[in-house]
Amino acid sequence: MIRKAIPVLPSVLFAATCIAALPTSAAPGTVYDGQWSVLIVTEKGDCDRAYRYPIRITNGKVMHADAANSSFNINGKVANSGAVKVSVSRGEQRADGTGRLAGTSGGGKWKAASGQCTGQWTAEKRG
Repeated sequence: MIRKAIPVLPSVLFAATCIAALPTSAAPGTVYDGQWSVLIVTEKGDCDRAYRYPIRITNGKVMHADAANSSFNINGKVANSGAVKVSVSRGEQRADGTGRLAGTSGGGKWKAASGQCTGQWTAEKRG
C-alpha cells in the first residue's frame, strides 16, 4: 500500500522530492547552508496528507538532518541560484522534488516515482 510504504517520500521534500537540470552546482559555504524544516503536502494520490522533516544543507548538498537515525535517504543539491533538485528514497520507493530557495524560505513540487502521489513542499531555514 503506497500510504504505508512511502510515508517519507512526500517529504521533498522538497518531499519533497526534482529531476530538473541545475544551471550550476553550489559552491562550498553557500548562503543556503544550515538546518531547514521542510513541510510536504500531498495534493493528489493516497499518500499521507502531510509530513514535516528536518534537513541539512552543507556546501549545497541536501541531506537528512540526522542521517544516522533516519529510515530513509535524502540526496540533492541546491545551486547558487537557489534551484533545488532532490530525491528521497526508502527501499525501492522514491519521490523526486524540484523548487527554489530564496533567503530563508522556499518551495516547489514533488512527485512519487510511481506517479501515484504528487504535491507541494515548503521550507524554512532554522539556523
